[in-house]
Amino acid sequence: MAVVADRQIIHETEIRPRHYLNVNHSFWSWFFTTDHKRIAMLYLGTITVFFLMGGVFALLFRLELMTPEGDLFQADTYNRFFTLHGVLMIFFFLVPSIPATLGNFLLPIMVGCRDLAFPKVNLASYWIFVFAGMFGVGMLASGGVDTGWTFYAPLSTHYSNTSVFMAAMAAFFAGFASILTGVNFIVTVHKMRAPGLTWFRLPLFVWAQYATGIIMMLGTPVIAITLFLVALERVWGVGIFDPAHGGDPVLFQHMFWFYSHPAVYIMILPGFGVISEVIACFSRNKIFGYHFIAFSSLAIAVLGFFVWGHHMFIAGQSVYTGVVFSLITMLVAVPSAIKVFNWTATFYGGNVTLESPMLYAIGFMGLFTVGGLTGLFLAAMGMDVPLHDTYFVVAHFHYVMVGGMVMAFMAGLHFWWPKMTGRMYPEFIAKFNAVIVFLGFNATFFPQFILGWLGMPRRYHAYPEEWQVLNVMSTAGATILGFGFTLAIAYFIWSLFYGERAGNNPWGAKGLEWTIESPPTTHNFHHIPTVTEDPYNYTGREEVNVQQ
Repeated sequence: MAVVADRQIIHETEIRPRHYLNVNHSFWSWFFTTDHKRIAMLYLGTITVFFLMGGVFALLFRLELMTPEGDLFQADTYNRFFTLHGVLMIFFFLVPSIPATLGNFLLPIMVGCRDLAFPKVNLASYWIFVFAGMFGVGMLASGGVDTGWTFYAPLSTHYSNTSVFMAAMAAFFAGFASILTGVNFIVTVHKMRAPGLTWFRLPLFVWAQYATGIIMMLGTPVIAITLFLVALERVWGVGIFDPAHGGDPVLFQHMFWFYSHPAVYIMILPGFGVISEVIACFSRNKIFGYHFIAFSSLAIAVLGFFVWGHHMFIAGQSVYTGVVFSLITMLVAVPSAIKVFNWTATFYGGNVTLESPMLYAIGFMGLFTVGGLTGLFLAAMGMDVPLHDTYFVVAHFHYVMVGGMVMAFMAGLHFWWPKMTGRMYPEFIAKFNAVIVFLGFNATFFPQFILGWLGMPRRYHAYPEEWQVLNVMSTAGATILGFGFTLAIAYFIWSLFYGERAGNNPWGAKGLEWTIESPPTTHNFHHIPTVTEDPYNYTGREEVNVQQ
């Protein structure tokens, strides 16, 4: 027997080590690889491009909103900009961001295997995602789409003269990539765990990916069918959603939101897993309430399918139906609150250090809490009716999605970047940038709560003059936020060429991924590990030694 980093391993035939970043591999081999780590890096590069494109559209329509007259763009152009921002950010960045990148890279290593259960399916999911992106590019080239990212019928099926078909097909095929990824994760966790790695020795990141996979597998087919029906009605005039042709537009909303509210948890659940890993590491403490956090992820996955009707309080559903959806929406907030309370309790008695991943994690906790609490306003019918389709909803959504998911994604990238690349980024600049992103985000979206409370509708490009100051503040914040994200991309790229060598475990973290080389070899492990201890077995005395 040999012991590596407090974990027993059993000897097998040793595989010749070859790092997945090996420069001897040809450039084109990356595009036909079945190595989960390379596929994760391909996803990372692809979604970064879509993120930058979506960010550009956001800055353009924020520039329009600096003045109340709507004098920079025509109304139709403005409609296309906010729609393109939403479609690109949600379907091509937020949904795949953590599962397709960090999940793809880390889940097989965390469960102690050499790849995902279906490596070729994993590669196929990436190319389906790229194929969907081609429809997205085609949508841009043909003038965009103006329906909003929700594609509400009958505007999307008959009355919009923009590229709705291309946009719907882009989201349709992107959904298939999500389904394949979710199935791959579920099978890998069930069938390929290392010896000794029981369910309650799994890292919470794996629990989060597993719960996300369930939602991907069960929910994504619904949105795929919905968008296919939109395309069918638009091309052949079949009466499905348009009342003028015997259809029902409320049916579209039921089908769309049955997926799209669970999709919020496709975006945020993986972020919960990231935050659990980061907080445990930089608190040097065992995660508080491990079992509660693990089961809360599954509870969110299940309850998320029963709350779609709170998007439809003003769509004509009965008051009694609205009451039921309101109560269930309140209930689904409980598992999320459990996580926040348990993360806070993990700080107690620990040796907390404020490295850059921890700064993003703390920022996540604050911003996601604001987003969650303001969601309770919208879950109450009496409050939702006046606030519906105002900037209050926009601010709430972004506090959850950007303040939550994107901050968690940034925390995860900073935490595992040394493992993924073998290089350290400039830690001081990263800490500075975490503060910039946090301040820029709040400057962008907090004024929108006030605007929504005052009654400013979303998706309007002109507004009364008394709201201009708040809109200027929001645009200034968006500029700061854009600078922060651009700076992060810049120093990550810089680190690939000039960063200090990271070593195998620069953070002194626990977990199988920190027991292997940085970057990992092609097959991850020279020997399949046998796990003999519970996760997060920190003593509280370890010190973090980081290159500044």
